[in-house]
Amino acid sequence: MITKRLLIIDDEERIRELVQACLEDLGGWDTLTTASGEEGLKIAQLEPVDAILLDLSMPEMDGLAVYEQLQVNYITRLIPVILLTAKVLPSDRTRFVKLGIAGIISKPFQPLTICQDIAEILGWELCKNL
Repeated sequence: MITKRLLIIDDEERIRELVQACLEDLGGWDTLTTASGEEGLKIAQLEPVDAILLDLSMPEMDGLAVYEQLQVNYITRLIPVILLTAKVLPSDRTRFVKLGIAGIISKPFQPLTICQDIAEILGWELCKNL
């Protein structure tokens, strides 16, 4: 089975480190991380990634602005995006689905099940047994 590669875009270092550890250690996936939306856009254009975990609330360029930029670029528009956010209302979920966002994982998330959550959203099989 080919290892999946995910890009984590979140301005909170502790969240990035925790998600990265979970995805690599529990999911057996490769990860790339960045603290800014602008840097995330550059990485997504230059590095092959299978999915992006994107924080919604970030300074300078928020997650929706990043998502919009991903969608207008032919290199990145087909990469599935999962929002990782603490602020989501039921009405937001409907709007995000209409925008084409693959799914939402709410903060605080469960570290032991985040890989399973991602796999279910994207229809992937996990490399490692949990």
